[in-house]
Amino acid sequence: MRFGFLAMSGVRVEDPELRALGMTLPAVRDRVRVIAELPSLSLLTLAALTPPDIEIDYREVRTLDDAQLLDYDLVAISTLSAQAFEAYELADRYRERGVPVVLGGLHATVMPEEAGRHATSIVIGEGEPVWPRLVADFLAGQLRSTYRARPDEDYDLAEAPMPRFDLLEPDRYNRFTVQTSRGCPYRCDFCAGSILLTPRYKYKPVENVVAEIRRLKELRRRPFVEFADDNSFATRGRARRLIEAIAPERIRWFTETDISIADDPGLLDAMYASGCREVLIGLESPRAQGLDGVELRGNWKARQLRRYEDAIRTIQSSGIAVNGCFILGLDGDTEGVFSDILAFARRASLYDVQLTVLTPFPGTPLYERLLREGRILKEGAWNRCTLFDVNFQPRNMSPEQLRRGLIDLARRMYDPDFVADRRQGFLRQRHGLGSLTEETNAR
Repeated sequence: MRFGFLAMSGVRVEDPELRALGMTLPAVRDRVRVIAELPSLSLLTLAALTPPDIEIDYREVRTLDDAQLLDYDLVAISTLSAQAFEAYELADRYRERGVPVVLGGLHATVMPEEAGRHATSIVIGEGEPVWPRLVADFLAGQLRSTYRARPDEDYDLAEAPMPRFDLLEPDRYNRFTVQTSRGCPYRCDFCAGSILLTPRYKYKPVENVVAEIRRLKELRRRPFVEFADDNSFATRGRARRLIEAIAPERIRWFTETDISIADDPGLLDAMYASGCREVLIGLESPRAQGLDGVELRGNWKARQLRRYEDAIRTIQSSGIAVNGCFILGLDGDTEGVFSDILAFARRASLYDVQLTVLTPFPGTPLYERLLREGRILKEGAWNRCTLFDVNFQPRNMSPEQLRRGLIDLARRMYDPDFVADRRQGFLRQRHGLGSLTEETNAR
């Protein structure tokens, strides 16, 4: 018996000019390479929940042209919206050969009827509580069309098994993923993260996280770990316990969190000492009108704007670089937002910058609102859900103005001289760590 776990990997961009631009900008190309090479933690976790007498083959599918149709008794495919059509085609190819296919992940969860047309079974929501049941049904010849966790099955991450890291070829990856939490206490209207899979913000026990890190260290002596969380440090007490526990492991790590970590200099010092070298923070916009209404529970993002620059300086003065993420095309944006973002990045000396376009992912409040307002340009065009392709009508500019603004801003933001200038500013904030070369090597 042999199961194939197939991860749709890589970064997709439909717009040919944007795609070509990204390949010519070193800062963009490097980040794209990192994202494209991250293994699928969800599939590795389901593999760990599969009976040991079943042979498992884990593969990453970057393009359909590279996809080999191998001999499997069951295929499991996990995908995001941007790769959904490719996942469907791959699933159809296996089903034509009589191989049962299971589709799961964020896209299948929010578009179950569509995904179900291309799968023998679909998994809605968190996969861990239903996978053992699905496998048992398959072995009994009773595979059902839909598997959804029961209301009383809010999955406890304390029960999460050790992912099957042993299925990976460690030399293929420049970093590995470990999940420490799932969900987020905030609710941003555009967010298509794990908040769509789980009803609450929850944590994996610290000892489990440490055990996974130690397993990775068996594969590579000093791995670079990316915590696969939506917001790792939303709860301070737990954050400190986690950082204290991983400090002796002597790894380098990266995570996504929010601007509030700047309120705790002691936490920042502990993060740096434990190996944290960069955090990604969703700043979204340097404008109040852009942030207003983005966070739906308490307008939290808008209330943080006045402290953005000081907070970034505080974080970077600890030695931790900030990767500031901006979303272009928010309802409060005019064409002036592009120059505002560039000026903000210069003033704050952001070490890294991630530019994205407002993207109406299915299942998000943003998608439902834009659909009601008739502002989605092409419904069901999941291949445009790339964070870079424009598929909606902005409120205060045309789609082409937004597209052109992204291209022009990217050229200026990622110009090598401007990148070097921002990173020299980071070094100045770091209080004399030395030359740019020395700090780069230290990272």
